[in-house]
Amino acid sequence: MAKPLSISSHPSVHLAWRAYFEMTKPKVVALMLLTVLVGMCLAMPTILPVKPLVAGLLGIAMMAGSAAALNHLIDRRIDGMMARTYNRPLPKGRVSVTRALLFAALLGSLGFVILYAFTNPLTAWLTFASLIGYALIYTAYLKRATPQNIVIGGLAGAMPPLLGWTAVTNQFHGHALLLVIIIFLWTPPHFWALAIHRRAEYAKVDIPMLPVTHGVEFTKTCILLYTILLAIACLLPVLVGMSGPLYFVCSSLLSTGFIYKAWQLKYQDSEGLAMQVFRFSIYHLMLLFMALLLDHYLWA
Repeated sequence: MAKPLSISSHPSVHLAWRAYFEMTKPKVVALMLLTVLVGMCLAMPTILPVKPLVAGLLGIAMMAGSAAALNHLIDRRIDGMMARTYNRPLPKGRVSVTRALLFAALLGSLGFVILYAFTNPLTAWLTFASLIGYALIYTAYLKRATPQNIVIGGLAGAMPPLLGWTAVTNQFHGHALLLVIIIFLWTPPHFWALAIHRRAEYAKVDIPMLPVTHGVEFTKTCILLYTILLAIACLLPVLVGMSGPLYFVCSSLLSTGFIYKAWQLKYQDSEGLAMQVFRFSIYHLMLLFMALLLDHYLWA
């Protein structure tokens, strides 16, 4: 006699779980949590307190996942028309609109409660503002309204280090704002490189990304200029005494590499180079914040 499937092993349950997990954009959230953790660590000269560390990371992750799910929900029509996103849960019908909205609301609400109760109200409300900024102001309005969408909307995505800082200190600090500036300037060249690669798809769904409205060459120039601005911003933690020589060396090498890739894209473009720049930008941010973390503990 065949052994009956348990609920946890039933294929439909497994597929549903994966669909909801996919809606939270786990890779994006993981990179974001690294910047949150760095913000926490840089805020504290000693060992991090356990409760705000765990509750802060959990609550911020849940609210970020909620924002990502709302992004899936709002963009479901255009997602179904683009090669990069057509297989997402909502366009494929693996998750209904009602269930997606309920999932996002429950996840975001629980994350808010965790932050409010176990970290502090300041972090809870700042994270909620970031959620609104990304899911509603950027996704629902700016993305369809202006080619500067990613520049203006990028502020919401730049907030995680500040959220980490406030989670353990319950106050603002200029050093945390420097980290926000770094991510704010990193976002446009990161996303514009992807937009160049996907220009035809954005044009097809009438999304006014910069390569669509102003052309690829203009966008390449903007990417190069932003990588130079980013390189300057990356030196600010050293100039204010927030970081030391290890970070300075790592930051300089990473900035040089990013500028070189942007220069290649502008003057020596080749097939697939835009996606190489996009991928490099992800490693750039990840390694930059790891360097901040190492420098903080090795040179403290």
